[in-house]
Amino acid sequence: MKYDYIIVGAGLFGATFANLAKKDGKKVLVIDRRGHIAGNIYTEEVEGIQVHRYGAHIFHTDYKDVWDYVNSFVEFNRYTNSPIARIGDEVYNMPFNMNTFSKIWNDVFTPVDALRHIEEEKKEIDHEPTNLEEQAISLVGRTIYEKLIKGYTEKQWNRSCTELPSFIIKRLPVRLTYDNNYFNDRYQGIPIGGYTKLVEKMLEGIEVKLDTNYFDNIDEYKKIANKIVYTGPIDEYFNYSLGELDWRSLRFDTKILDEVNHQGNAVVNYTGHEVDYTRVIEHKHFEFDTTSPKTVVTYEYPADYEKGMEKYYTVNDDKNNELANKYRELASKEENVIFGGRLAEYKYYDMDDVIKSAFEIYKNN
Repeated sequence: MKYDYIIVGAGLFGATFANLAKKDGKKVLVIDRRGHIAGNIYTEEVEGIQVHRYGAHIFHTDYKDVWDYVNSFVEFNRYTNSPIARIGDEVYNMPFNMNTFSKIWNDVFTPVDALRHIEEEKKEIDHEPTNLEEQAISLVGRTIYEKLIKGYTEKQWNRSCTELPSFIIKRLPVRLTYDNNYFNDRYQGIPIGGYTKLVEKMLEGIEVKLDTNYFDNIDEYKKIANKIVYTGPIDEYFNYSLGELDWRSLRFDTKILDEVNHQGNAVVNYTGHEVDYTRVIEHKHFEFDTTSPKTVVTYEYPADYEKGMEKYYTVNDDKNNELANKYRELASKEENVIFGGRLAEYKYYDMDDVIKSAFEIYKNN
């Protein structure tokens, strides 16, 4: 065998697995059908600004071993995710916190004041929630639901909240502090110089072939490798023999503007139906740059997945979960093939969980 591992996909899971194998002296080949490494965390420089081509990615974790691991390759900045929500001509802090509540209700000054409003509005739902709308109201009340959840969610899923299952929103964070930090994780930041730089360092010294489709030469790859690490869509691996899994996708409209500072924040969520996009990303703010003469902004539009588009979000309803389990059963019987990552496991992963999963799967294989 020429390689110990051929890794299909140069995203975060594949890069982590490849790096661990190389450290152990294994011979590794990484292939990717795209023309670049780093998968959906790929960043590219535009007008001196690191642009997140596939949407905003903020690294956050409570895993010290994962944080130490990524920082062993590149330095991370101190970026803290503090998005704001805009509906019409109103702007609110996210996640829901005392800054949000004190602006929604003019008599809120303390946590007790905020809880009084929320608890009173929650009483509207006096039965087990049967859909997402009822679930959201039962958690935070109608006012917050109408302003900050309803429109965004309906755009995201292209369905009315009354038609969406309640389990999509199992909980909604209500913070009774004046803290705009979106994540509770201990460690948070963005690689200085972008995520592509991080993955480049992880793949240093490893053979990588881009614009290379695994399915064009499956038999050949299996002949020259002891094991295949597959990170692509699990249903595609089995040629959709049991049917296709459903995904939600995204469209991006990126513009270069002759402005120093367009919106004053990296991420602004648009929670109303007055616009079709769900958020606007101003990339320079990820690295605290407000001096460059130009700025790059990306409008993010949710989309029904169609062939040729990128797959972003799993659709975890009963039909898809059942189908995914059938594919996982097939995968468990594949000899010398390791399935890992969000596409191959049909599972939504945060970046730290992708790396943690790669740690565990590598250790066990």
